[in-house]
Order: sequence, then structure tokens, then C-alpha cells
Amino acid sequence: MAIQLSRRDLAGYLAPVTALMAFALVVPLAFTFWRSLGDTVPSLDAYVGLFKSRLFNQSALTTLEIALSSTIFSIALAYPIALHLSRLSEKWRPIFMIFVLLPFWTSILVKSYAFIVVLGDAGIVNHAFMALGLPKVPMMFNRIGVLVGMSSFQIPFVVFPLLANLLAQDANLRRTAAVMGASDLRIFWQITFPLSLPGLLAGAIMCFVMAMGSFVTPALLGGRKDMMVANLIDFYTREALDWASASAIAVILFAVSALLLWLVGRVRRESALM
Repeated sequence: MAIQLSRRDLAGYLAPVTALMAFALVVPLAFTFWRSLGDTVPSLDAYVGLFKSRLFNQSALTTLEIALSSTIFSIALAYPIALHLSRLSEKWRPIFMIFVLLPFWTSILVKSYAFIVVLGDAGIVNHAFMALGLPKVPMMFNRIGVLVGMSSFQIPFVVFPLLANLLAQDANLRRTAAVMGASDLRIFWQITFPLSLPGLLAGAIMCFVMAMGSFVTPALLGGRKDMMVANLIDFYTREALDWASASAIAVILFAVSALLLWLVGRVRRESALM
């Protein structure tokens, strides 16, 4: 039996959550925005200076490149995993999903240091290359290390929305196509993949948003050419002591992330109506 709540009761239930969000999100964001306008007279000098800064423009371009590359790499690895999980039985699927969740059980700082051992010149991967008679491949303090480290954390955020979409698809569509003589590859490209696009897009946007705000992985595994906007914020606050510019970068990054997350919500609503 459905329970009807009045507006007053609903407001009472939502009041604690709203107050918590106000203190945890709205107040710090308002303070950051105010600091981006300067210390004395409010102005947009920090924003104007950023867009004229070669350092910021290069960092923003690097951030877009790394975020887009890691998102594509994560999708390429996550789609086969999600597809395999969707074809498993109810008995085995939860067991294999544990392995997908393993990256969440370890701090990103610990994982980044672990990749130094794995990807270093004397690491496990290069030792394997040398055992096979192959030359060493520099994978540390460059773009390769950043992409590997970020993708290992982002893959689950693509797998789970994609898996939910694949499980929601009607299996009778594939059976009907198979009865009519369609091959497995044709069934995938003409039925499974088009229907999975909303879940894939939602996972890709979430992956891209997290990649844009990455700090630890590019700081530990990347080189000087891999500075992202989050690392630039750290530079302005700890070394340049330019709090207005650092706050302006944070506001810009938050605005872009909020826009992308709004797109995720819209994609989910449209997919739910399909």
C-alpha cells in the first residue's frame, strides 16, 4: 500500500539532508567563489588573467586530452567486462563483480605508488619484456603511466551503469534475431550495442568528470607535461600563494563538472522513458 506524505512531512524529512548539503557543499562553494573575486574589491580579474595565462591554457588542454584519453581507454576495457558479466548466471555474477569492485577497496594514493613498482624501469612489466627479449618501455612519469593509473580507478564507473543497461535489455530480441539467422556479431552491433548507448554515455560522462579533477595520479605517475588543472590549483595555493586564481580555477572546474553531471541525469531520464 502506497504511503501518502504531505508537503510538510516531506519537508521535515528533507530538512536534515538539505542542511547537511548546505554546509558541506553550498557554503564552501560560495566561499570559493567569493575568494575568486579578489580579497578587497570584487572583480573578475582572476578569471581574465587565467584565460590570458599560457600556463592555464596549456593545463586545461592537457586536462581535456588526458580526461578524454582515459575515458576512451576505460570504455574499451569496461565494455567487454560488462558484457561478460551480463551473460553470467545469477550465481556467478556477484562473485565476478567483486573483482570489479577491488579498485574501490584501496586508496588511490596506495594504488598510484603500486603502479610505480609495476610500471617502473625495473618494474614487473619491463622485467617481463626483457624476459621475452623485448626492449624496455618507459611507462613512468609520462602519459602512459597517467592513463594506466587513472583507467584502473575509472573502469568500475563505466562497468556498473553499462551492466545495468545490458541486464535491462530484453533477451527475446537476441533470441529472435538468432532464430532469423543473424550471427552473434551482427546481433551485437545492431541490437545490443545501440541499446546500450545510454548506459555507455552515462558511464563515459562520469568517467570524464572524475578524470578532469584527478590530482594524485598525474602528480605521482605523470611528468612535467602532464600537469592538470587540479595540480595547477595546488601550485597556486602552495607555491604562488595566489588564492584568487586557484579559486577561479576551482569554480570553472566545478561548473564544467556540474554541466556534465546534469547531462548524465538527462541521459538517465531519457533512457528510463524508452
